[in-house]
Amino acid sequence: MKKALVTGITGQDGAYLAKLLLEKGYEVHGLVRRSSSAEVVDAKLRWLRIQNDIHFIDGNLLDTSALSRAMRNAKPDEVYNLAAQSFVKSSWSQPLLTGQVTGIGALNVLEAVRMDAPQARFYQASSSEMYGLVQEPIQSEKTPFYPRSPYGVAKMFAHGMTVNYRESFGLHASSGILFNHESPVRGIEFVTRKVTDGVARIKLGIEKELRLGNIDAKRDWGHSKDYVRAMWMMLQQDVPDDYVIATGRTTTVRDMCRIAFEHVGLNMDNHLRIDPALFRPAEVDLLLGNPAKAKEKFGWEATITLEEMIREMVDADLHRVSQQLRDGRP
Repeated sequence: MKKALVTGITGQDGAYLAKLLLEKGYEVHGLVRRSSSAEVVDAKLRWLRIQNDIHFIDGNLLDTSALSRAMRNAKPDEVYNLAAQSFVKSSWSQPLLTGQVTGIGALNVLEAVRMDAPQARFYQASSSEMYGLVQEPIQSEKTPFYPRSPYGVAKMFAHGMTVNYRESFGLHASSGILFNHESPVRGIEFVTRKVTDGVARIKLGIEKELRLGNIDAKRDWGHSKDYVRAMWMMLQQDVPDDYVIATGRTTTVRDMCRIAFEHVGLNMDNHLRIDPALFRPAEVDLLLGNPAKAKEKFGWEATITLEEMIREMVDADLHRVSQQLRDGRP
């Protein structure tokens, strides 16, 4: 039985990756940062009904001794570093935290792998936010980075250190430069869940409007289930490398909203309001990935369309909000 250690296991990608690994017969260990809100920490794992199948290890990306103990206790064949301060907007108000957790935290995990589990294959969750002010209309592994947020800068550092540890110490270390990917367990602070939750609340009569910032920004959106499959496939390759994971299709936030509203029979223009306070200090206007390398090297491609994903998310939020109403928790 293979063993995997996943940081960020209580997040969207961590939960879907854990489910995939369990289905493949892995023993899955998850690093968990304990807090006073412990009763909601595993909410995404509970949504996928796998919370009782994970071996949880207390730890934090900033505690190097805890990371070393996690490596020695789990004895992993594969390590997936998905933990981060991952909300881009918050990275402007918390730049030091973002740099420490998202950037230095990844380096801490790499060092723990090098010292305590050098045989393990390592995956780093890199991000399309590293491209920022895009230097090419379609972004590939060769496109220069120009991050536009503290989050993007921190991810670029973590990405560079992953390449460096691969080349300096011979680690089997790969990075997935993942473009935007969503699901019904996406955090409510992210724009897709903000939209689908808002649409559900408007449809059920709880709210009347949805307030957003720049709805003309374009993103390449895929489904987390497809993208965690790519993570696993990368670590099955004999030679480690870096790969863009994307759908190859870009869509405006405006059009994504229209799909969600139309799914419940509502006219978006009657409910959508633009709030200048929600604009980013430095916007990333366009992201569009080229996943050709991943398809050529190991046959990966997205299977779930944006329309299918948004409808799934709206239906899930309708279920959630309806349950809250039945429980007296609007």
